[in-house]
Amino acid sequence: MKKAKQNGFVLLIVIGALTLIVIEVSILTHISNLILIQSQAAHLEACENNLIESGLAWAKLNIENGNIENFNETKELNISGMNIRRAALSIVVERPENKHAKVQVNTSCSRGRQTRKQEKAYQISL
Repeated sequence: MKKAKQNGFVLLIVIGALTLIVIEVSILTHISNLILIQSQAAHLEACENNLIESGLAWAKLNIENGNIENFNETKELNISGMNIRRAALSIVVERPENKHAKVQVNTSCSRGRQTRKQEKAYQISL
């Protein structure tokens, strides 16, 4: 009879340990999902910043070299060399006045189910 009671006690200890493991795994899964979402958001923000800086650099270089013929037109820039998947960059350059030019930069980048789009105007000095 003592052997049966002892086996039942061990079974309860094992069930309790398994319950604690299940709770810990569910908590860790939730935390890892939050970390994944935050890392994707950080990646998108970095890609967006790279696109903006590239667009502004392109605009400044082409204004200074006189390569822009038509101002106030949307120009889609080729960003395939940047190795950013599912991204787009377009700019609109206004005619420079007093060594300053206004540049509208439109960016879009996606990763997973998250997408970031931004349309913002910048003033660049020439």
